[in-house]
Amino acid sequence: MSDQGFTLRTFTVSDLERVMHINTACLPENYSSFFYKDLYTRFPDTFIVAEMDGEIQGYIMCRIEKGWSKRGRLSPARLCHVVSIAVMESYRRRGIGKALVEQAMGRGRRTYDSNEGYLEVRVSNEPAVNLYANLGFTKVKRNYGYYLNGEDAWVMAAPLDKF
Repeated sequence: MSDQGFTLRTFTVSDLERVMHINTACLPENYSSFFYKDLYTRFPDTFIVAEMDGEIQGYIMCRIEKGWSKRGRLSPARLCHVVSIAVMESYRRRGIGKALVEQAMGRGRRTYDSNEGYLEVRVSNEPAVNLYANLGFTKVKRNYGYYLNGEDAWVMAAPLDKF
């Protein structure tokens, strides 16, 4: 248990219904149960849930990718890509999102040998942009019309050596 009263642990398939509920409640982008299970099967250590008050209140799921650094360098990288992160609204601003990102990036580095993390975030989501910036992520690109509703996304990336 953390000082803030929540616990982080690896996702299990029995968590699927609650994680899908959180995703639907918090985000307009929703996924099939197959998608969650596939990410969990391939990258279980970076699929993490946060429990508080006896129930899962947040999650993060990542995919490990081989590609080019997102941070303006023309160099190969092993990327820990945050596919989705959400925390129930009444549990935000308690450190859960920060802890989920830190844990996932650290596990991405240690378990999967990733050297860089990245994510997409709505340009209008200032609290999330600020959270990621405080964790060392920098804006590296603007993806125009990235989301289904046409909103742009910031691509943000960070080296994983501090996680």
